[in-house]
Amino acid sequence: MDLLFTIVATIVALGLLVTIHEYGHFWVARRCGVKVLRFSVGFGSPLYRWYDRQGTEFVIAAIPLGGYVKMLDEREAPVDEAELERAFNRKDVKQRIAIVAAGPLANFLLAIVAFWIIAVVGITTLAPVLGPVQPGSVAARAGLSEGLEILEVDGRTTRSWHEVNLQLIRRLGETGQMQVTARSLEGGEPQTYTLELRDWLRGADQPDPIAALGLTSWQPVVAPRIGQLNADGAAAAAGLQEGDLIVEVNGEPVDDWVRQVVPAIQNSAGQTLNLGVERNGRFLSVELVPAVREQGERQVGFIGAGVEAFDWPEHMIRSIDYNPLVAIPVAVGKTWDMTVLTLESLKKMLTGLVSAKNLSGPITIAKVAGASAKSGLESFLTFIAYLSISLGVLNLLPIPVLDGGHLVYYTAEWIRGKPLSERIQAWGLQIGLTLIVGIMLFAIYNDISRLGG
Repeated sequence: MDLLFTIVATIVALGLLVTIHEYGHFWVARRCGVKVLRFSVGFGSPLYRWYDRQGTEFVIAAIPLGGYVKMLDEREAPVDEAELERAFNRKDVKQRIAIVAAGPLANFLLAIVAFWIIAVVGITTLAPVLGPVQPGSVAARAGLSEGLEILEVDGRTTRSWHEVNLQLIRRLGETGQMQVTARSLEGGEPQTYTLELRDWLRGADQPDPIAALGLTSWQPVVAPRIGQLNADGAAAAAGLQEGDLIVEVNGEPVDDWVRQVVPAIQNSAGQTLNLGVERNGRFLSVELVPAVREQGERQVGFIGAGVEAFDWPEHMIRSIDYNPLVAIPVAVGKTWDMTVLTLESLKKMLTGLVSAKNLSGPITIAKVAGASAKSGLESFLTFIAYLSISLGVLNLLPIPVLDGGHLVYYTAEWIRGKPLSERIQAWGLQIGLTLIVGIMLFAIYNDISRLGG
């Protein structure tokens, strides 16, 4: 069932992105007087097709990994003299630039709409309040301490841990100073703390910016009472039951799930763990061996048990929403910020500041699509917006076979007053295909490596 849900969520996400992208090309082509022969969502054999009044064939194809808009063009097939004025290649260079650019621009518009819906509907999130700060860490040396709420990172407002993480990602691989503004929950004036970075997380395969600074998120004291069990997990096999209260771990008293029980389990991968449990007023001793799971470069233990649901203090919860008019510039600004961040990340990958192993392919996209869909509308819309921005940026890269490559050709034609030679365009096509295929294969290799891990 989980696999089916992931497949459906992936098809919905990719189908929406491809449809919007190709519709951008289609809509502008029609307004420029170009005859569109086919609008296809997907590749391969058609599953369903229909025609509109202008004779355009609309196709939903079997392989949902892309799409295309086929236009009347003398370079692809002979064109009847009566329809020459409707051929793409007969349009002036400005119109061709508009048609090509419309696809990526439609992706950015989709991201704006998604962010606008999120802003209007609103989200409820946890305030970015610090838990214990790791001694000797970058954050500790700067003076940050438990109980401070992060208000800004490098001058940008941060109202959630998600926003904090996004601002930290901007600084990956860099050397310099990071400014963090924070204030105690108990009140007082905000203070600015200066964090010194030196080749920070340069080349890290799976960077965790928050943990790398020595920061943790504040957690309430959570009673270690079992609320859920995996039937195949070590906890269930050892006889633990829902409602059991863990009061001892290896003879040491415990009263907090997050700070005491979880670390003890994670640090006991493959080793015997003795738990003291209170059940219906009786004390029981339970012995189990946590299973082993790879997490980055280390092994951690897990027992297939979850804590009973608990409530967060009201002062730790932030509700963020906007009226429909104010939400427009908010959505545009967020789309712009994510576009810039995507470009900066690509630049850092090329210069080695960020590991190219962070490049993801279809397998990772599918996993994230399924997980975000399960997490709710806000998570799924955010995933759609981020992926749409990535698709827009990717297509605008000056690589032949991509929209950006065609824009380079047409811009050169506009400046020169005549097109580039067919020989140069053919060379560009071969180079572009090689680059794209290489990038795709490397992204899939990264996906498979993550699955292996």
